[in-house]
Amino acid sequence: MSLQASKGYLLLVEDERNLARYLQLELENEGFSMDVEYDGASGLEKALANEYDLILLDVMLPELSGIELCRRLREVNDVPIIMITARGEVPDIVTGLDSGANDYLAKPFAIEELFARIRALLRHRESKAIQEILVGNLRIQPNARRVFLVEKEIMLTPREFDLLDYLVQHKEQALSREQILTSVWGFDFMGNTNIVDVYIRYLRNKIESDASIKLIHTVRGIGYTLRE
Repeated sequence: MSLQASKGYLLLVEDERNLARYLQLELENEGFSMDVEYDGASGLEKALANEYDLILLDVMLPELSGIELCRRLREVNDVPIIMITARGEVPDIVTGLDSGANDYLAKPFAIEELFARIRALLRHRESKAIQEILVGNLRIQPNARRVFLVEKEIMLTPREFDLLDYLVQHKEQALSREQILTSVWGFDFMGNTNIVDVYIRYLRNKIESDASIKLIHTVRGIGYTLRE
């Protein structure tokens, strides 16, 4: 069960013991409660036996791969999963997301980025339990897929809503165009990253046209971020 005294109850499945120990110490110091397993079979058993708030899952694991663990877990559980991959292993990223992972992080990574991604997924999960998310002058109803600017409903296309939802999930993070394209359009999208700029413009015109506070900001040389 989730531990009320902590920021969240996490499971880490990582076979590199030095890395696992480092992540455990950093996450516990950040306020999370942790369980750690070092192979896929034990990780799956632990994941099925407990109610975790989030799972950190390495791709390359003994006994049972992280990909297969994720696939089996998704049959019975919607717990947020961050897949940890080796740098440059794009096929692992694609397969991990296709098997049900919510996000991925390539090694090596900064611990602050891991914290940010965990916070984003936990916020998004919590938002499903409430009817509305408030961001600046926006009221977002995720389950109904409706957006209101003050009291006026803003009509978004499905893709525009998915883009806004992704930006909200990763609030205050600098997101590259490639990240946005992969997560909102998917790996099989055949176009280029210019489509992201086009849809950001569409979204800005709709959600910021009557607002005194700008929400979507350009991060020079990187992409975009949403912040109040």
